[in-house]
Amino acid sequence: MTAVVPPVADVPAELRTVASPWTLGPLRLSNRVVMGSMHTGLEVLDDSGVAMAEFYRERAAGGVACIITGGIAVSDEARGGPDFAVFGVGGADERFRRAVAAVHDEGGTVLAQLFHAGRYALVGGLTDRDGRPQRAVAPSALPWAATRGVLPEELTADEVRRTIEDFATAARTAAAIGFDGVEIMASEGYLVNQFQSPLTNLRDDEWGGSPERRRRFAVEVVRVVRAAVPELAVTIRLSGADLMPGSSTDADVDALVRELLPLGLDAISVGIGWHESRTPTIQASVPHGAWIEQASRIADVVRASDHPDVRVIASNRMTDLRDGEAVLADGRIDAVALARPFLADAELIERSLAGRFDLVNTCIGCNQACLDRSVVGAPVSCLVNPRAAREVRFPLRPTAAPKRVDVVGGGPAGLAAAVDAARRGHDVRLWEASDVLGGQFGLAAEIPGKEDYAGPVQAARAELAERGATVHLGRAATLADLRDSDAVVLASGVTPRVVDVPGVDLPHVLTYEQALRDGVPDGTVAVIGGGGIGVDTAAFLTESPDEAVRAAEFGARWQVPVSDELVGDLPQRQPTAQRTVRPGHQVTVLRRSGKFGQGIGLTSRWVALGRLRDAGVRMVGDVQEYLRIEPGRLWIRDESGDEVAVPADVVVVCAGQEARDELTTGLQSADVPYAVVGGARDARSVDAVRATSEALEAVRRLAP
Repeated sequence: MTAVVPPVADVPAELRTVASPWTLGPLRLSNRVVMGSMHTGLEVLDDSGVAMAEFYRERAAGGVACIITGGIAVSDEARGGPDFAVFGVGGADERFRRAVAAVHDEGGTVLAQLFHAGRYALVGGLTDRDGRPQRAVAPSALPWAATRGVLPEELTADEVRRTIEDFATAARTAAAIGFDGVEIMASEGYLVNQFQSPLTNLRDDEWGGSPERRRRFAVEVVRVVRAAVPELAVTIRLSGADLMPGSSTDADVDALVRELLPLGLDAISVGIGWHESRTPTIQASVPHGAWIEQASRIADVVRASDHPDVRVIASNRMTDLRDGEAVLADGRIDAVALARPFLADAELIERSLAGRFDLVNTCIGCNQACLDRSVVGAPVSCLVNPRAAREVRFPLRPTAAPKRVDVVGGGPAGLAAAVDAARRGHDVRLWEASDVLGGQFGLAAEIPGKEDYAGPVQAARAELAERGATVHLGRAATLADLRDSDAVVLASGVTPRVVDVPGVDLPHVLTYEQALRDGVPDGTVAVIGGGGIGVDTAAFLTESPDEAVRAAEFGARWQVPVSDELVGDLPQRQPTAQRTVRPGHQVTVLRRSGKFGQGIGLTSRWVALGRLRDAGVRMVGDVQEYLRIEPGRLWIRDESGDEVAVPADVVVVCAGQEARDELTTGLQSADVPYAVVGGARDARSVDAVRATSEALEAVRRLAP
């Protein structure tokens, strides 16, 4: 059902610009929020496009006026991997035709992103439409480490011209399918970006050797695409900064913008960085709105040109429409593109424009179910919205047989189960033994850079109240409470594991829960356990809880201009614990075996460990044994077998968890239908993505 969008005059004052109509070439759009491109894997599902269509339909129905698809390869050799679609291959046209129709049915518009991976192509085992092994191609024969030793072939001059024409052919196909426009992917280190950069373009011909000739490929792609589809909107996605030492400078990017402006572009969407950049760009620890300065710089170039009406779209690290309003306030930037927030909440726009910010299921920037999966070719979803990209499997329609559904535990898994059951019309009772909802999310929200974890908890609380669910806080469910239930989801979570070390009962020894909830006095701190929780705890002990301070430090550390427009501007971004601006802890993190930060997602782990190194955290691995804890020190046997005293005014134990599953035996004996999910089912490898997905699957099975 199409969103009911209120008139601009009825929209909350803090969203008046976001909610105002605008034009994008031939398109008149009802609001200034674009759903940015995300690669979901739905593009190649052998289902005639049903799943992709429903994914986009829900976002259009939720108020998104303009959607950009995931990258569509302009040729076989343009594919980034096996999960990339190519027009004309394997039923792709039929799938996209269905998706376009779904968006149009809801009153939205949709642009096809035209994509070429270049040296980023993961070609192992891939064949083209004629059955030949797919080759990787690039401006120059330079590999990327992540492609596992694949050396791309340098494109000949004739192949360069053919590749340019591939973009035009793909644009014409997009028009024939019914797309409203196309976006040329020239950002994030893909082929068009590779031609621009002296790092990856070592040619000395008409396509390289000077900044002007390196820019020529992008210029010609835009020229032929514009000519191919004069009736459609044409946009380009450019990296405002490559964030790669020795790559294109700001002046180089600005010069490219000036060359592109006379070619008939309708908009420039400003991205950031390359995938191989060692500057964090979209992780949770990156300050909100960190990259607005790059978009503003490009907007200034556009406004000072002879083509000031070309639209500029800002993106990256915006999770709330009020972020967008702040970005649009001075009029230089025309629209904002949000991507992952629409995985988290398909109704983000409708809810926000109605003033129901409390119902918005905030993207937490974890990347665990989206980007981390996309880069390895796995199906994409969302940790805080496990229905995302699975809308066909889990349709959101009223149940035909309402049941009493009891959910035990108010952490991420329990909230996912309770909200889904309540939205479909079941009678939900949620039992939480502590005084607050959130579980592990509540703890995570205390970590500097993870304040957004409070958002989904707030949204679930509001949703349950809206749906008339009963929430019992400070009340551990008993078997007697659950005997009359039609279905029970046990999401009772975990408790910190107690280590068997002499002195663990001393008053200066804390669990990670105690440390995060109550704080830790300044001084030396030893953290037992270097997995994800140990790394987060070390960040809590060493980083400022003030986002404005962290934003300034981020800019200085990575030598980039960082806007402070969005930091600390929303209540849910404030940690609840009262801490000093700069904690006074000297921290040592210890680990017996395995990698530090094990369990942190692929795209975030390197950032988390880098933050600890920058903060001076000492990391000690290969500990043979924790010998004893004494006042002021922790004795260990190190990798050499020597006894070593680690300074420790406080010891924080982050050595795993144990499941809370006390009710299972009683429920089984009472013959009450139940399922155990998340950490309560398996505490050995607590995985929030798995936990919320299990919760959704369980509640759908028990209470269809």
